[in-house]
Amino acid sequence: MLKNQRLMFLFALVMSVLIALPVNAQAAANQLSGDALYDAVQCPAPPTGYEEFVSYPGLAMTGSLDGCLYTRVDSVHQTPSGAYLETGEEVFVGRLNGGPEGTFATTYRFEAKFEPDGTEFRGRCQHPIAAGSGTGGLAGATGRLDFKDIIGEPVTYVYRGHITLT
Repeated sequence: MLKNQRLMFLFALVMSVLIALPVNAQAAANQLSGDALYDAVQCPAPPTGYEEFVSYPGLAMTGSLDGCLYTRVDSVHQTPSGAYLETGEEVFVGRLNGGPEGTFATTYRFEAKFEPDGTEFRGRCQHPIAAGSGTGGLAGATGRLDFKDIIGEPVTYVYRGHITLT
Protein backbone atom coordinates (compact mmCIF):
# COMPACT_ATOMS: atom_id res chain seq x y z
CA MET A 1 0.00 0.00 0.00
CA LEU A 2 2.79 2.44 0.92
CA LYS A 3 4.56 1.59 -2.34
CA ASN A 4 1.40 2.41 -4.34
CA GLN A 5 1.01 5.73 -2.50
CA ARG A 6 4.61 6.65 -3.30
CA LEU A 7 4.11 5.77 -6.98
CA MET A 8 0.90 7.81 -7.13
CA PHE A 9 2.63 10.77 -5.44
CA LEU A 10 5.57 10.53 -7.86
CA PHE A 11 3.22 10.28 -10.84
CA ALA A 12 1.22 13.31 -9.64
CA LEU A 13 4.42 15.29 -9.06
CA VAL A 14 5.78 14.55 -12.54
CA MET A 15 2.45 15.38 -14.19
CA SER A 16 2.12 18.68 -12.32
CA VAL A 17 5.64 19.70 -13.37
CA LEU A 18 4.93 18.82 -16.99
CA ILE A 19 1.64 20.71 -16.97
CA ALA A 20 3.20 23.75 -15.30
CA LEU A 21 6.04 24.07 -17.79
CA PRO A 22 5.28 26.30 -20.76
CA VAL A 23 5.76 24.03 -23.74
CA ASN A 24 6.27 25.40 -27.22
CA ALA A 25 5.70 22.65 -29.76
CA GLN A 26 8.13 24.25 -32.20
CA ALA A 27 10.89 24.84 -29.65
CA ALA A 28 12.38 21.40 -30.25
CA ALA A 29 15.61 21.25 -32.23
CA ASN A 30 15.12 19.95 -35.77
CA GLN A 31 18.00 17.93 -37.17
CA LEU A 32 18.79 19.08 -40.70
CA SER A 33 20.20 17.23 -43.68
CA GLY A 34 20.07 17.57 -47.42
CA ASP A 35 21.82 18.49 -50.63
CA ALA A 36 22.48 21.72 -52.48
CA LEU A 37 23.59 22.85 -55.91
CA TYR A 38 24.15 26.30 -57.42
CA ASP A 39 21.17 26.97 -59.67
CA ALA A 40 20.56 30.50 -60.98
CA VAL A 41 17.36 29.34 -62.70
CA GLN A 42 15.70 27.86 -59.60
CA CYS A 43 17.13 30.64 -57.40
CA PRO A 44 17.18 33.71 -59.67
CA ALA A 45 17.41 36.62 -57.21
CA PRO A 46 17.69 37.26 -53.48
CA PRO A 47 14.73 38.72 -51.58
CA THR A 48 14.11 42.43 -51.12
CA GLY A 49 16.62 43.94 -48.72
CA TYR A 50 19.34 41.47 -49.74
CA GLU A 51 20.03 42.69 -53.28
CA GLU A 52 23.81 42.67 -52.66
CA PHE A 53 23.77 38.92 -51.81
CA VAL A 54 24.84 37.90 -55.32
CA SER A 55 28.49 36.90 -54.86
CA TYR A 56 27.50 33.44 -56.14
CA PRO A 57 24.44 32.16 -57.97
CA GLY A 58 21.62 31.11 -55.65
CA LEU A 59 22.21 27.77 -53.93
CA ALA A 60 19.14 25.54 -54.39
CA MET A 61 18.67 23.44 -51.24
CA THR A 62 16.60 20.27 -50.90
CA GLY A 63 16.00 18.02 -47.92
CA SER A 64 15.04 19.37 -44.50
CA LEU A 65 15.40 22.87 -45.91
CA ASP A 66 13.78 23.48 -49.28
CA GLY A 67 14.60 26.82 -50.85
CA CYS A 68 17.44 29.11 -51.87
CA LEU A 69 20.51 30.41 -50.08
CA TYR A 70 22.03 33.70 -51.29
CA THR A 71 25.56 34.84 -50.40
CA ARG A 72 27.51 38.05 -49.91
CA VAL A 73 31.28 37.53 -49.53
CA ASP A 74 32.83 39.91 -46.99
CA SER A 75 36.47 38.73 -46.92
CA VAL A 76 38.81 36.36 -48.76
CA HIS A 77 42.28 35.13 -47.85
CA GLN A 78 44.42 32.63 -49.77
CA THR A 79 47.70 31.20 -48.56
CA PRO A 80 50.67 30.20 -50.75
CA SER A 81 50.03 26.55 -49.79
CA GLY A 82 46.57 26.65 -51.40
CA ALA A 83 44.39 27.16 -48.35
CA TYR A 84 41.42 29.41 -49.07
CA LEU A 85 39.45 31.16 -46.33
CA GLU A 86 36.28 33.15 -46.94
CA THR A 87 33.74 34.81 -44.65
CA GLY A 88 30.44 36.47 -45.36
CA GLU A 89 26.72 36.62 -44.81
CA GLU A 90 23.78 34.76 -46.32
CA VAL A 91 20.01 34.71 -46.42
CA PHE A 92 17.91 31.56 -46.79
CA VAL A 93 14.43 31.80 -48.32
CA GLY A 94 12.30 28.68 -48.11
CA ARG A 95 10.70 26.09 -45.87
CA LEU A 96 11.66 23.77 -43.03
CA ASN A 97 10.24 20.25 -43.45
CA GLY A 98 7.47 21.48 -45.77
CA GLY A 99 6.23 24.13 -43.32
CA PRO A 100 5.35 27.73 -44.10
CA GLU A 101 7.84 29.83 -46.05
CA GLY A 102 10.19 32.16 -44.22
CA THR A 103 13.72 33.50 -44.14
CA PHE A 104 16.74 33.50 -41.86
CA ALA A 105 20.23 34.99 -42.14
CA THR A 106 23.59 33.41 -41.39
CA THR A 107 27.19 34.40 -41.10
CA TYR A 108 29.60 31.86 -42.56
CA ARG A 109 33.20 30.76 -42.67
CA PHE A 110 34.35 28.72 -45.68
CA GLU A 111 37.63 26.79 -45.72
CA ALA A 112 38.98 24.98 -48.76
CA LYS A 113 42.16 23.53 -50.18
CA PHE A 114 43.08 23.95 -53.83
CA GLU A 115 45.54 22.21 -56.14
CA PRO A 116 48.24 24.41 -57.76
CA ASP A 117 46.09 24.51 -60.93
CA GLY A 118 43.21 26.06 -58.94
CA THR A 119 41.07 22.91 -58.67
CA GLU A 120 39.35 22.51 -55.32
CA PHE A 121 39.95 19.14 -53.68
CA ARG A 122 38.42 19.77 -50.25
CA GLY A 123 36.01 22.30 -48.80
CA ARG A 124 33.66 22.86 -45.89
CA CYS A 125 31.87 25.71 -44.18
CA GLN A 126 29.99 26.58 -41.02
CA HIS A 127 26.86 28.76 -41.02
CA PRO A 128 25.54 29.88 -37.62
CA ILE A 129 22.05 31.35 -37.90
CA ALA A 130 22.00 35.03 -36.93
CA ALA A 131 19.89 35.57 -33.80
CA GLY A 132 16.63 37.41 -34.47
CA SER A 133 16.89 37.09 -38.25
CA GLY A 134 14.07 34.60 -38.84
CA THR A 135 10.79 35.67 -40.46
CA GLY A 136 7.52 33.96 -41.40
CA GLY A 137 7.66 30.20 -40.96
CA LEU A 138 11.28 30.51 -39.77
CA ALA A 139 10.65 33.19 -37.13
CA GLY A 140 12.80 32.74 -34.04
CA ALA A 141 15.26 30.47 -35.89
CA THR A 142 18.49 29.61 -34.08
CA GLY A 143 21.02 26.92 -34.88
CA ARG A 144 23.72 26.11 -37.38
CA LEU A 145 24.27 24.54 -40.80
CA ASP A 146 27.48 22.79 -41.83
CA PHE A 147 28.23 22.14 -45.49
CA LYS A 148 30.72 19.77 -47.07
CA ASP A 149 31.80 20.18 -50.69
CA ILE A 150 31.45 17.05 -52.82
CA ILE A 151 34.08 17.51 -55.51
CA GLY A 152 32.88 16.53 -58.96
CA GLU A 153 31.48 18.07 -62.09
CA PRO A 154 29.59 20.03 -60.92
CA VAL A 155 30.62 20.49 -57.29
CA THR A 156 27.65 19.70 -55.07
CA TYR A 157 27.14 20.19 -51.37
CA VAL A 158 25.69 18.19 -48.49
CA TYR A 159 24.52 19.91 -45.35
CA ARG A 160 23.84 18.83 -41.80
CA GLY A 161 22.91 20.79 -38.74
CA HIS A 162 20.11 21.80 -36.45
CA ILE A 163 17.53 24.57 -36.20
CA THR A 164 15.21 25.53 -33.39
CA LEU A 165 12.14 27.72 -33.91
CA THR A 166 10.86 29.61 -30.90
